[in-house]
Amino acid sequence: MHIDEIVALWEQDSKIDNTEIGDEAIKIAKLHHKYYQILINERLVLRQREADLKKLKLDKYEFFTQGPNEDTQKKGWKLPAKGLILKADIPMYMDADDDIIKQSLKIGLQQEKVEFLESVIKMLMNRGYNLKVALEWQRFINGS
Repeated sequence: MHIDEIVALWEQDSKIDNTEIGDEAIKIAKLHHKYYQILINERLVLRQREADLKKLKLDKYEFFTQGPNEDTQKKGWKLPAKGLILKADIPMYMDADDDIIKQSLKIGLQQEKVEFLESVIKMLMNRGYNLKVALEWQRFINGS
């Protein structure tokens, strides 16, 4: 699920109908379930992307130290102009590698999704209290 979709979904679900506070209280468990399911799926995607990055780093390390092979040629990987890289210089080349940077950015975006969903879950956990305060405010305004 794309982050914009999750944000739009929460924007819709976060609205509270002040005229139906009881119904809003009942919806809390349903919303919690909905967003927790999304959170679980997004955490799994994050774990997969982290595993993919580890494998990519190993593949790049082998490529930089041992040179191209059939698989790396198919992927279009090319050694720097100076050829094989010294082991001491590998971290610098790996940090600047386009494939590793792209995968790291995907992980960063996935982490943002997970953090946003975690904040939604926290907000839902406090929603019952917020509804209680809103109900008390309505009673106060109405003079009860």
